[in-house]
Amino acid sequence: MAIQTAERISPYEASDKVIFVRSFFAYLEAAKIIRGTVLEIGSGMGYGLPELVPKSTEYITVDKYQSKLVEQYVAEGKLRFIQTTVPPLSDIGDESVDFVVCFQLIEHIRKDRILLHEIKRVLKRGGKAIITTPNRKMSLTRNPWHIREYTVSEFQKMLSGIFSSHTIYGVYGNDKVTAYYEQNKKSVQRITRFDIFRLQYILPRFLLKIPYDILNRMNRKKLLNNNTGLISEISVSDYSLKPADDYCYDIFAIAEK
Repeated sequence: MAIQTAERISPYEASDKVIFVRSFFAYLEAAKIIRGTVLEIGSGMGYGLPELVPKSTEYITVDKYQSKLVEQYVAEGKLRFIQTTVPPLSDIGDESVDFVVCFQLIEHIRKDRILLHEIKRVLKRGGKAIITTPNRKMSLTRNPWHIREYTVSEFQKMLSGIFSSHTIYGVYGNDKVTAYYEQNKKSVQRITRFDIFRLQYILPRFLLKIPYDILNRMNRKKLLNNNTGLISEISVSDYSLKPADDYCYDIFAIAEK
């Protein structure tokens, strides 16, 4: 069973809606591309499975925890689940998968380059990895649940040293998404103004995780109460993929072996 933190967003929690829709958008884009044997690293709550599993001939998920939806899909024989931490990608053979999907995970992994090398190892020749991660330039505060975050140029440089080719897109939002982002920014600034010594950037991550999680959840609920109409209107159609720059919300990379 997964630990319930604000990092594990839920489609059933109203205050999670904007971040959920942004994450779900990546699955819809991946569904346009994937085929054959697909490996998802970090399946989380499993909300992307209905979009991706039907597009594959074999679907494998890897995660520290098994969600209820993943458990249901396993019981129905629709996928294979491997419960483990990564890297390495245990029980996944060399050149055995056509596509790897890895969304909003690599920022949590200490050995990020090793994970990318493992992804390359399990991909078939010509296989592709679809990876998303937050754009550090657009983060409003330090997230202690993340080992690190990347700029577009940092992520591009890391991929170029491992894969034969790659394309970096960014996830962007329209005016409604921008309005929510600006409201969120003001709300976060009202909280962090008390951090006059910038302790969020100094203290060890383990000391900040629980306070951050509590404040993050409180902030999302406050935003929902103050912006119910705006949040209710935001949908996946309000997001788009474009060549990445410093103003994208997420990096959306497609890397080929």
